[in-house]
Amino acid sequence: MKVTKEALENVAVLSRLSVPADRADMYIKQMDDILTYMDNLSVLDTTNVKPTTYALPMQNVFREDEVRPSLDREAALANAPLKEDGYFKVPRVLGE
Repeated sequence: MKVTKEALENVAVLSRLSVPADRADMYIKQMDDILTYMDNLSVLDTTNVKPTTYALPMQNVFREDEVRPSLDREAALANAPLKEDGYFKVPRVLGE
């Protein structure tokens, strides 16, 4: 596979990157090497390989939702800088 200067410029525009003129040849070679390497995958027999979006099996990492005792009001308000009538008091954000 041969990457052209036009292809490099197109990728640069699409990715919103600037390519310095003195490095263009190096980038073209690197892109060509990467695409040639990736092209090697086309010779692999994947007929018995299931398509997947993840390389590893996915599992739910969340705990089951269960009722448990919560923090009591006094403990929750213990470190509050401002409190009033058992609630957090915060500065007004919206106008009247």
